[in-house]
Amino acid sequence: MRCAATFGRHPRHVKLTPPQSAAHLAQLIGARALGHTERPVTGLNEINRVEEGDLVFVDHEKYYDKALNSAATTILINKEVPVPEGKALLMSDDPCRDYNALVRRFMPRAGWAESDIHIGAGSEVHPSAVIGPHVTIGRDCIIHPGVVIYERTTIGDRVIIHANTVIGADPFYYKKRPTGYDKMPPGGSVVIEDDVEIGALCTIDRGVSADTRIGRGCKLDNHIQVGHDTLIGPGCLIASHVGISGAVVIEENVTLWGQVGVPSKLRIGKGAVVLGQSGLINSLEGGRTYFGSPAGEWKAKMREIALLGRLPELYKKLKD
Repeated sequence: MRCAATFGRHPRHVKLTPPQSAAHLAQLIGARALGHTERPVTGLNEINRVEEGDLVFVDHEKYYDKALNSAATTILINKEVPVPEGKALLMSDDPCRDYNALVRRFMPRAGWAESDIHIGAGSEVHPSAVIGPHVTIGRDCIIHPGVVIYERTTIGDRVIIHANTVIGADPFYYKKRPTGYDKMPPGGSVVIEDDVEIGALCTIDRGVSADTRIGRGCKLDNHIQVGHDTLIGPGCLIASHVGISGAVVIEENVTLWGQVGVPSKLRIGKGAVVLGQSGLINSLEGGRTYFGSPAGEWKAKMREIALLGRLPELYKKLKD
């Protein structure tokens, strides 16, 4: 099968085709619609990746202002607030439940028996690899034994994926309730751009409602986890046992050495280098080298370690 390795063949997030009015969506989920209820809703998205025309849900005090002031056209909400200018509100007693119902309706999970798989000229896919439905693989790629590629993944040209790596598994994203954890149905995807190499036994989760993206020319070692909705810019180098949580933004030409841990929603600036076994707690500026846990500028951290090594000597002097 032949394909052109173009990104955007599949939507970056849950698109409504054709667009639906806010009033119609309210009717589907039994919500009360306020404001500009006839404005078209073109997509469903969660708060970290919302775009103009999207519907976004919010059910926590911490995020009300962010959602109301976002690019979203329609806000699914459980709090009585003034309707922002030009927007629609859908009033619900459980926005998360109703958002999930809309995702399941407009982006149902594709079955493994479905096809629509496109593989570019010159690509080699090992017979033991498992390719899900609606997957695009570009030209001159190599997919090694045991690789699993879930639905709606897009892979560019000249990509190498080593043995037993899993691309596009469901996001680790749940809502805690008294009865347990409600799973957020995934509506997103994974996009791997041209000239990427991914080592063995890596896992790259699909987005909740948008895409998880590995930028052009990135090189990933073995045993790396990339969480949902994370965006990794071009030319990054990521060593073994790095763990990257969801909704992280890593700008271009960043280097993460072995066993670095990156919590959710942080940003690492262009050209930053994070030395091995460092743990981030805040976003990092670009163009600098970092070390330690919590990670800080590496020279300052080395001075701290040197001082810690002198503590017994200093204590003895004080005691004497």
